[in-house]
Amino acid sequence: MKKKAGIIIAILVVFLGVVALLGSAYVVEENEYACVVRFEKIIRTTEQAGLHFKVPFLESVKYFPKAIMFYDIPPSEVLTSDKQNMTVDSYILWRIQDPLLFYQTLGGAAAAEQRLDALTYNALKNVMGTLAQQDIINYDDGSERNDIYEGIAASVSDLARNYGIQVVDVKIKRFDLPEANEQAVYARMISERNQIAEMYTADGEYEASVIRNDVDKQVNILISNAQAEAAKLEAEGEQEYMRLLAEAYNDPDKKDFYTFTQALEALEASLTGQEKTVILGKDSALAQILLRP
Repeated sequence: MKKKAGIIIAILVVFLGVVALLGSAYVVEENEYACVVRFEKIIRTTEQAGLHFKVPFLESVKYFPKAIMFYDIPPSEVLTSDKQNMTVDSYILWRIQDPLLFYQTLGGAAAAEQRLDALTYNALKNVMGTLAQQDIINYDDGSERNDIYEGIAASVSDLARNYGIQVVDVKIKRFDLPEANEQAVYARMISERNQIAEMYTADGEYEASVIRNDVDKQVNILISNAQAEAAKLEAEGEQEYMRLLAEAYNDPDKKDFYTFTQALEALEASLTGQEKTVILGKDSALAQILLRP
């Protein structure tokens, strides 16, 4: 009986030894910190990967990631320097830099995200409060707003160090307008674009009128020159005609011959077509030609 009890005790001792051995070992991965906690107090921290040991039953291990974590901050409203509300949608990249301080001040990732949310909102509110709405909503190159992002990231990073957090970056995904102001801003932008369009249209119409006036002037000059040239040619033709006519009548023989040829041409014109009957008076020059050639 005593032998059987000794065997049971030995088994229990071995079992407890195995449990104690297993409970005293813990493994740290490459991408994490390990904090040994005794009575809710961290007594040591390690980031060296591998197998480590602790006091079983009295000590526990809390793990915190080394990797950069992404937190999408819920959209929030801020007030610009010209008292205009704007909705800011942003995100933050962060990592645990001091796991001991992180655990002592925050305890975990959920509390850290809540604190980063508050810090980022305050930084956004302070920075946006120095800018007018037109400085934020404009057609300038988006890279010009990098100074705004850097200022917000620097402000949040300075405050986050008090919690053992390193802020890698803070980025604003978009600036938006509250729904109540959105239509008013759109109407203002449309009005400004219409004014610019009207200015361009007026400039274009002025340039077109200048071009039309110049073309009309050139056309009038060409028409006037053409009319003057035509009148000159017509006068020269009339002059030549009168000269030829004067030569035709400069003596009685030429005058009679000219009258005779004119009468023949008139007769020829009268006898064209199917009708060959001509009625002439006795004093007609054509009658004289026909009766007394």
